[in-house]
Amino acid sequence: MSIKEKSPTPPHISSSQKGKAKPRRIALPIMVTLALLAILVIAGVFFERSLLAGAKSISAPTPPAQKTLHVGQFVQLPLNASQLNSLRHLVDYMQYKQLARMYVSRMSLDVELGQLIMVEYSDTYYSPDLDTMINKLHVGGVIMYEFQMNTFNQTKHDIAQMQQHATFPLLISTDEEGGPYVHRLSHIYGYRMSATDIYNTGNSAVATQQGHKAAHDLAALGINNDLAPDVDVNLVNGYDMVTRTFGNDPQSVIKFAGAYLRAMQSDGVVACIKHYPGLGDAVIDAHKGLPVVNRTRQQIYDVELAPFKHFIQSQNKLDNPGMIMPTDVLMPAIDPRYPAELSHIFMTDILRKQFGYDGVVLTDALYMQGITRTWSMPEAAVLALQAGNDML
Repeated sequence: MSIKEKSPTPPHISSSQKGKAKPRRIALPIMVTLALLAILVIAGVFFERSLLAGAKSISAPTPPAQKTLHVGQFVQLPLNASQLNSLRHLVDYMQYKQLARMYVSRMSLDVELGQLIMVEYSDTYYSPDLDTMINKLHVGGVIMYEFQMNTFNQTKHDIAQMQQHATFPLLISTDEEGGPYVHRLSHIYGYRMSATDIYNTGNSAVATQQGHKAAHDLAALGINNDLAPDVDVNLVNGYDMVTRTFGNDPQSVIKFAGAYLRAMQSDGVVACIKHYPGLGDAVIDAHKGLPVVNRTRQQIYDVELAPFKHFIQSQNKLDNPGMIMPTDVLMPAIDPRYPAELSHIFMTDILRKQFGYDGVVLTDALYMQGITRTWSMPEAAVLALQAGNDML
């Protein structure tokens, strides 16, 4: 992603943030795992068996010989049938984290750094700029928007090009939510129900059906990660929340978003619940300013955080989200200084330690004005990683 930057200056990190930073390198294998196993699913390997259920931990067989490329690259993409079968065989004998660590051990530092980034691109085709980010900068993921997905064949071809030129399998993402606003697949598949449409039916089976449909449509294109569902609890009908939420109380959100989430993940698409810790009481659009939620600590835990805690701690593995997206919202009762996605309190103390989340955390867009009015993008990137995010 092309970014206009000021002359580099060391980011100012407050004493309250210093000393709290915790190495997050352990999450890199998890991110690689998501991409590797999503590729396997789209190739026909059942997702729940590997990512969500895991495999018995026994000594792994010697991997079949693979074509060696430059330092950091393990297999040539796209994977052929024999390579896919070999990876499936490894998953039978290795826990998915072991498999991912085997790949990470062959990464150069440049590749490891690239894996921390999910990029946007401004073209409607596989462009030289996109190729540079994928092939030379080794990015970990690419997000696509509606204007880049115009026909089924064009989109599938572009995604295949991305994977073919990637050092490691990419997370190919979009934020398909349905409804009138966040509808990235409308050119290809037409209109689909919004979260609020689903909630208004009063029937969680509709959420299940829509989750299966979304996963099927995404996977058919080669998209292995959806930045959805939205689990905000709509309290004030704030900016664009009216059609994007599954209800006005935590129980409704858990019921309907949960059905959607389970359906999507059971079909092999990595889901990403958002917008942690919750935008349901926000009035300001974070693209244009920093929302401030002046609720008590107890209210935030009881309402905004409740769906996140439920899905993280659920005993149903399909409830556990592969990814979580935090956002730009200031909740002074918990952290009076830093927006949630830059806050060590929210990202590590609450999300990781209190709730026990061990999946991948992907920031919201760091170029939104809720962040850039106070911090430069380099400063925000450093703060985000120190706070506990895994991917930018």
